[in-house]
Amino acid sequence: MLNNKRESFWQDVVTKLTIAMIYAVLYSMALNFFWQPGHIYSGGLTGIAQTLSTLAERADNINIPISVIYYLLNVPMFILAWFKINRKFVVFTIIAVTFASFAIQIMPNMTLIEDPIICAVFGGLINGYSMGLALKHGISTGGMDALIITLRQATGISVGAISMAFNGVIVLTAGFLFGWPYAFYSLVSIFVSGKTTDLVYVKHQKVQVMIITQRPDVVIPALQKKLKRGITAIPQAYGAYDFNTQSVLITVITVYEMEILAAIMKKVDPKAFVSVSQDIKILGTFEELDIV
Repeated sequence: MLNNKRESFWQDVVTKLTIAMIYAVLYSMALNFFWQPGHIYSGGLTGIAQTLSTLAERADNINIPISVIYYLLNVPMFILAWFKINRKFVVFTIIAVTFASFAIQIMPNMTLIEDPIICAVFGGLINGYSMGLALKHGISTGGMDALIITLRQATGISVGAISMAFNGVIVLTAGFLFGWPYAFYSLVSIFVSGKTTDLVYVKHQKVQVMIITQRPDVVIPALQKKLKRGITAIPQAYGAYDFNTQSVLITVITVYEMEILAAIMKKVDPKAFVSVSQDIKILGTFEELDIV
C-alpha cells in the first residue's frame, strides 16, 4: 500500500511537471509569435509586464525583458497562494512561472502574420488552452491565478469571467497609453482566451444528476466514497410501466466529476437510469473539493 501511494505520488509529480513545460512552451508561443508582433496586450500580469516594458523603453530607452518583469510581478502572488491556498500549490506555481519566464526569454520573436485580429484570436486560443490545460491538472500558471482562484472559491464565478474582468481593466489602461485600436484587439484576445479556458477547465461547471436505481444501498456508499457529495434519496418510487419499486437519487456534481460518476455507476449498477441536467444554478452551499 505504501509503495502504491509513493508510486502514485511520483506519477502525479511527473505529470504536473510535464504539463507545466507544455504550458510554458504554448504560453511563450502566444506571446512571442502573436501578441508581441501584433502589438496585443494580453492582460493579467503579462499585460502589466508588457505595459511596463513598453513604458521603460519609451521613457528612457531601457530594454527590460518582459520575462524578468513577469517573474518579479509574480512574487506577491506566490505569497498570496502560500497563505490562501497551500504549499504544494505554491511549489508548482513557482515551477510553472519559472518554466514560462525561461520559455519567454529563449523563444524567438517571430512575426508569423501582422494582422492584429488574427494575432489576437490565435494568441488568445493558444493562451486559453494552455491555461485551461494547466488548471485542469491542478497547476497554477502564475499571474493572477492565485487571486482568481481565491475569488472563484468565494463567489463561484467562472475562472474565465473573473479573468476577463481583471484583464479588461488592464487592457483599457494599455489602450489609454498606447492607442485604442490595439486595446480593442486585446479585448478580443482576452475574450477568446477566457472562453477557451472555460472549455478546457470545467471544474466550476455544475450539473444535476438524477439516478433511478433498485440498488440504493450499494450506489449511495459508492458515490459518497469517491465524490463526497450530498445525495437526496427518494425511496419507494415506482415506474409507471411495470410498477417496480425503485429509488430516486439526486445530487449535484461538477462536469469534471462526471467521468468518476459514470465509472462508479457502470461498476455498481449498470442497469440504473441516469439523467443529467446541465446549466444549473446553485443558491445554497456547494463545496469546492479541489484546489483549482
